[in-house]
Amino acid sequence: MTDALKPSNLELLKRFNRSFPEFYEQFVSSDAQFQNLQLAYQLYRSKEPLIEVNTDGSRSTFQFAYRNQSFLLSDIFGILTAYGLTIHNLSLYGQTQAPMLVFIKLSISRNNQSLSPKTADNLCRAIREAIAGRFEVEEMLAVEFNFDQGLDQVSTEFYIDPVFHLPTLIIEAEEQVGLLYRVMYAIWQEDLLVINANLVSWRGRTRLILYLFGPNESAIPDYLGQRIAVSVRDRLLRPQH
Repeated sequence: MTDALKPSNLELLKRFNRSFPEFYEQFVSSDAQFQNLQLAYQLYRSKEPLIEVNTDGSRSTFQFAYRNQSFLLSDIFGILTAYGLTIHNLSLYGQTQAPMLVFIKLSISRNNQSLSPKTADNLCRAIREAIAGRFEVEEMLAVEFNFDQGLDQVSTEFYIDPVFHLPTLIIEAEEQVGLLYRVMYAIWQEDLLVINANLVSWRGRTRLILYLFGPNESAIPDYLGQRIAVSVRDRLLRPQH
């Protein structure tokens, strides 16, 4: 893809990529890099969250782009939980420099099928309403789900990634309804900003690897990261409300 770009567009892409972590340009496909650049331009023009859901065989592809904020993932995954959606794959890339945009791509399904056009429209509308602050996601979830009990067998680990040089939090727990929402809710309560995420599920367990910034988009020293890991685990082990 990059070989086919005009020199002016290639230079623009390189400048754009410098606002991401060091690994972004090396490990993210050129197609994804260019698509994120296009989404950033659309955001610049619209000043509104970009949310799309498209059918991809028996699954749907959910794409989101907007300015990164600590509550975003809690709201997004909360609404996905409320709609009874399964997340099969997660891709998230956040900028580490202004304007601190985040680009999210998910493979999702409902009852092993792609979303109907009506469900997709309702999903996008609900996320826009939540971001605009017109309703509380927690209240919507309380109607259908009981989060009065904490999770079981949660483990957390913090370290500074030696390759990417970023604060990293690993969270592992048994798969259950609302797990990713509850993780992201805990991350929000710690006022952390996710700038990259990897999701692995196997044998009934889920592992999330999160690259993070601390409050006010700051770096997280190791001693504070260890405290955060314990606090996140404690939040997940006890009732949410």
